[in-house]
Amino acid sequence: MAENKMFCFQCQETAKGTGCTIQGVCGKKADTSRWQDLLLGVTRGIGAIADALRSAGVATDRKVGDYIVESLFITITNANFDDQAILNKVDEGVALKKELLALAAANGVALPDYQEVKWSGEKADYEAEGYRTGVMRTENEDLRSLKELTVLGLKGMAAYYEHAARLDKRNDEIIAFIEKALSVVSDPDADMDTLLNTVLETGKYGVDVMALLDGANTSAYGNPELTKVNIGVGRNPGILISGHDLRDIEQLLEQTEGTGVDVYTHGEMLPAHYYPQLKKYKHLVGNYGNAWWKQKEEFATFNGPIVFTTNCIVPPAPNANYADRVYTTNAAGFPGWKHVKADADGRKDFSAIIEQAKTCQPPTAIEQGEIVGGFAHAQVFALADKVVEAVKTGAIRKFIVMSGCDGRQKSRNYYTEFAEQLPKDTVILTSGCAKFKYNKLNLGDINGIPRVLDAGQCNDSYSWAVVALKLKEIFGANDINELPIEFNIAWYEQKAVIVLLALLHLGIKNIHIGPTLPAFVSPGVLNVLVENFGLGGITTVEEDLKKMVG
Repeated sequence: MAENKMFCFQCQETAKGTGCTIQGVCGKKADTSRWQDLLLGVTRGIGAIADALRSAGVATDRKVGDYIVESLFITITNANFDDQAILNKVDEGVALKKELLALAAANGVALPDYQEVKWSGEKADYEAEGYRTGVMRTENEDLRSLKELTVLGLKGMAAYYEHAARLDKRNDEIIAFIEKALSVVSDPDADMDTLLNTVLETGKYGVDVMALLDGANTSAYGNPELTKVNIGVGRNPGILISGHDLRDIEQLLEQTEGTGVDVYTHGEMLPAHYYPQLKKYKHLVGNYGNAWWKQKEEFATFNGPIVFTTNCIVPPAPNANYADRVYTTNAAGFPGWKHVKADADGRKDFSAIIEQAKTCQPPTAIEQGEIVGGFAHAQVFALADKVVEAVKTGAIRKFIVMSGCDGRQKSRNYYTEFAEQLPKDTVILTSGCAKFKYNKLNLGDINGIPRVLDAGQCNDSYSWAVVALKLKEIFGANDINELPIEFNIAWYEQKAVIVLLALLHLGIKNIHIGPTLPAFVSPGVLNVLVENFGLGGITTVEEDLKKMVG
């Protein structure tokens, strides 16, 4: 591959459905892509060394796992466009790798003979190593596909792990697996069976990490509960907070209380309204806007500061009126935007953002009304008698899990049309930003049960696995696939990948994913997934309704 090009195929919108080679559809420049590839190479090397040390019984510091998690998160689609921030993370990784190499030498630990382990980390070699260590380093397309499927699953896993860790919930077994998996994908001689088993094992730890985050969120903020969320605006100036990190919105709510500044959620932060310990703040006014891809228009009318806690950044137009009032934190970053760092205790100072908000006009209304959510597993279990009765009497014929991501392509209107045309005796189970395709439709209810049940963020897809397993128990089914549940998942980025692998690990078959199949799944690997799990794409609304509902 020519050295002036990039290659990235990790998101659903990748160019021509095969890969971005000049600039990312997401807005990522070729240089940024190269530095992200370099960061991933350094991270794989650290993972391989840490795995060898662990196997030899030599303990490593917690900072190793934290570094791996944050570095993987930084490379998720739409998370970080800041070349200097990425290169700073590379520098940090090179220094950490040298520490681990010294630890291995001091303890006589033999290390794998991988390029990622051997690379010296000289700054003069950064560019060349960035080119060498990219996706196309593996020539065989099936081996490459399995390696990338694992890496992309690890990125989603890392995102969920970081949120849990910020709430002091950690799991060393998950970190150990991530290190082992990074070592496997670094091995140029890894065979198909080894790589396929690693993909499937990634799904197992995907379930574990979502359970970890679910426990972290609910222990800190209570179980999500049925909640009506305002989508209009108030009269005070506001701060808009986007992304996924609940610890960040908690700190922002604490610091804005009594200041006369309101807080609004955006995109994947909408489910913050469902948690009792967050919804108690009266100045958490509502949710502003829709899914991430509409942010250019919606940020322009919001008028106040915007805080990105995670990915889902769309690079602004050069003349955007909001460019001077956007802030990032955690793994997110964009050149020219201010970055908020945590202190040693994990506390962030949002005072500058609050002061700027006070100088801004209140948000301009773009819609009004309410949307309903809060149907994570505890709330669904509270309605279990109603749900089971509705299924037994035939009032509910089927549940359709429509979790995942939203995106810009017109083909995604399929999901709106699918929801609109579903028979009135079906219920949509949703999570992630895919819900913005249909959560404002008036689809009614069944015996008081709303026909759209929103569990929350993408990681809350875990709730539907828990609900499915509970229904299997209640109905005495031998197989989870005997239940009246169909999976029609929309995907965009890597958190949807770990959700899919987790569902496969739980034995769920015949999942449909769309609007297109991933470019990183080669024909050979797709055949394996089809034969073993019945994985398929989508066709037309009419054909898929016949297939899934009858």
